[in-house]
Amino acid sequence: MTLANTCIIVASLLPIVCAGLAKSKGFGKRRREGGYDNHQPRAWLATLSGWQARANAAQANSFEALPLFIAGVLAAQQMQAPQATVDALALGFIAARVGYIGVYLADLAALRSLIWFVGLGCSIALFFVGVK
Repeated sequence: MTLANTCIIVASLLPIVCAGLAKSKGFGKRRREGGYDNHQPRAWLATLSGWQARANAAQANSFEALPLFIAGVLAAQQMQAPQATVDALALGFIAARVGYIGVYLADLAALRSLIWFVGLGCSIALFFVGVK
């Protein structure tokens, strides 16, 4: 398995981490006491505020970023792009996504947008590294 393929797995787990952070407010509490409501999870998540609400938004954005990244890695590998370059771009994407989640939770909106563009750039670049 290549490093880039491992990055696909890591990128796929990042939304799950964000979901856990968002739901952490309700851990250990009963539903009637404001704890997580697994019967109506989206309605419960809609009541969140602060960093937990931002964690939920980061979860959604992390899922949205996945298809382009996965397609980029697979396209680059199919075009037999230099694996070291594919790995570096995949690691760049993961670093950008982790940074994105961190600054999203910290409510640093301008920096979040900049980091988002870095991750997008890595995903798009993957489609062109194998072009000869």
